Amino acid sequence: MSTIAETAPTLEASSAARVSFLDLPFDRLDLDGTLAILLAVPEGERFRYLVTPNVDHMIRIADDPETARLYREAWLCINDSRILTQLARTCGTDLPPVPGSDLVAALMTHPRLAKDSPVLIVGGNEGLAESVSRLCGLTQVSQICPPMGLRKDPAKLAATVEAIEARPARFVILAVGSPQQEMLAAALAKRGIARGVGLCIGAGLEFLVGERPRAPTIFRVANLEWLFRLACEPRRLARRYLIDGPRIFKLVWDYRRRGR
Repeated sequence: MSTIAETAPTLEASSAARVSFLDLPFDRLDLDGTLAILLAVPEGERFRYLVTPNVDHMIRIADDPETARLYREAWLCINDSRILTQLARTCGTDLPPVPGSDLVAALMTHPRLAKDSPVLIVGGNEGLAESVSRLCGLTQVSQICPPMGLRKDPAKLAATVEAIEARPARFVILAVGSPQQEMLAAALAKRGIARGVGLCIGAGLEFLVGERPRAPTIFRVANLEWLFRLACEPRRLARRYLIDGPRIFKLVWDYRRRGR
């Protein structure tokens, strides 16, 4: 495994590990490689953020240049979706899957993460910080529950950014859904006041502590995690998976026709 001195400068100085798919640059890292880079960032470093686009995010990125900018400006862009891995392969692109839920679970329980590392959770149900602390044995987990409407209310977004800046952490877990979490991350990075690494991982911690059921391994391996989630939350997810989601195939078809 690389040392701190070797890992971070190499990543930021070279684009060799990056690959483009659907016009978005991805870091071609597996789970272990991503964890190594995250854990190599010293505590107190200027804020940077990681995004984990999935099929739903890629459709939103294609429709909205401003959302696309949030992902393109990220420090790390890791593929969240096994379906994207398969679609990228049809374009001759190797794109390892690193589901955000797996990533945050592995990070919070990693033996190299000191138990007193400050972790700030932004979003989630009340009590999530206590659940994570108890499950993972971490002693400095805190939580901010921002108001609804961050996406359309600049004042609420600014207030949440300031609240995060006032609570320095080694890792800031942004769990308010896309694109709100990416908007927060980009604003924090632009201001340059916050410290630590931001991870835009949606409901990853809720899966970790059991607040939401995670698809069994057989569903994940078969690229059917979406079907399990749809069965668990049909009202909330039906449009995303049955109406909006299939658009990804047209996006990939058009991308291939352009010879990209």
